Amino acid sequence: MFVCTYVLYVFSNRRKIMKAYLLFIIIVVSLGGFLFGFDMAVVSGIIPLVKEDFALTAFQEGLFVSSALIGCIIGVAFAGKLSDRYGRKSLLIAAAALFFLSAIACSLSPDFFTLLIARCLSGVGVGVASIVVPLYIAEVSPASSRGRMVTCYQLAVTIGILIAYLSNAAVLQYDWQWIDGSYWRMMFLIGAIPALLFWLGLYRIPESPRWLMQKGNEGRAAEVIRRLRLTEVISASSVTQETGKVSLWKPMYRQALLLGLLLPLFSQLSGINAIIYFGPTILVHSGLSLSGSLQTQIYFGLANVIFTGIAIWKVDSWGRRPLYLVGSAGATICLLLTAWFLNLNMENYGWLLALPILGFLLFFAFSIGPLKFVVASEIFPGAIRAKAMALSVLVMWVADAIVGQLTPIMLDAWGATWTFRFFAACCAVAFLAVYALLPETKGKTLETIEAYWQEKFNKNRRGENSN
Repeated sequence: MFVCTYVLYVFSNRRKIMKAYLLFIIIVVSLGGFLFGFDMAVVSGIIPLVKEDFALTAFQEGLFVSSALIGCIIGVAFAGKLSDRYGRKSLLIAAAALFFLSAIACSLSPDFFTLLIARCLSGVGVGVASIVVPLYIAEVSPASSRGRMVTCYQLAVTIGILIAYLSNAAVLQYDWQWIDGSYWRMMFLIGAIPALLFWLGLYRIPESPRWLMQKGNEGRAAEVIRRLRLTEVISASSVTQETGKVSLWKPMYRQALLLGLLLPLFSQLSGINAIIYFGPTILVHSGLSLSGSLQTQIYFGLANVIFTGIAIWKVDSWGRRPLYLVGSAGATICLLLTAWFLNLNMENYGWLLALPILGFLLFFAFSIGPLKFVVASEIFPGAIRAKAMALSVLVMWVADAIVGQLTPIMLDAWGATWTFRFFAACCAVAFLAVYALLPETKGKTLETIEAYWQEKFNKNRRGENSN
């Protein structure tokens, strides 16, 4: 009787089961984004402890922080090509293994050199995940919800950052010491738990159907499409092209490539890093106490998580273009208000400065932040999508490093007011660039978007010939 009831339930709820299966896939893969955020943020509480244990010089401290970034660049440099050769799933499994092994190695590091190597390996995992996770999600998601699904990656990143801060605090509050009495080893070791879940979960998800068709494995691709109930038709003629026959630098894809490079650049030039890394310092200078500024910073982190939910809610109904235009315009206004408040004597009203900063986080979190991944994962043809995303993410990491170095210099030389005016100007340029270049892609299959660039190129060429 139970078996019959179960069979009837399965057939009557097949649509719900298929949606649950896709949701399971998104949750598992988004753990890569969670680990990305966790791995980058957990170091904030570890740096002073490692510095004390290993008696680090200023140069060694900088090397400890930058070692993960070096790994990121290495991971980005090879992930696109390797994911085209060996598949999206295989690269994700490799990234999960790196996250897990590096967490263990960091916690067991007997000396500073071993710790640097372990952090570099972790950075390679972050670099791979930052490309392949949004790429994979875009290739397995229905067109009607692709934006929402890819945005889950950005949400996972923000949650990872928040959990890293909270776990660091928990280690100290509850006195979770390693056997040698250190706290920082436990902070690293906690990251092994989600890494192991990510690693094991990846063996339960399918390979990307578009990658399978690109490699000519149409039988396996059809099975995955059936299991995911992808209603749109994936055109074999467009996705089975050999990668070498489609160049990233073709004039046809020039506009798409420009977008793929500008959006991650704008995300770093928006001022988000100044708020995340230097927020407490800025708030203290505006009149808040140190304890009050640190507490406000926690609220900023929580707000970033909550506000990213707006992107998940609206990206497939409002569309990418309107969401980005509203977000970049709102971010510009909020940054100008922040600069205005910073220019005033706020000794007794420093808390007011938190309001425009919260407004900026709201607009950033549903537009400039997540949409760089959404747009980059869908505007390129399948044969070069991985390589194009690798270049896009590489720009993001390089810009991250440059802005991170320049922000304290700008704050010192220009002051906070003009620094935030500069970030506001960058957000205004982002608004103009998206207004001029970005077509709306909501609800369109990846193949339809690819055909759009072909048709636009042919139309422009016919116009040039007629003249």
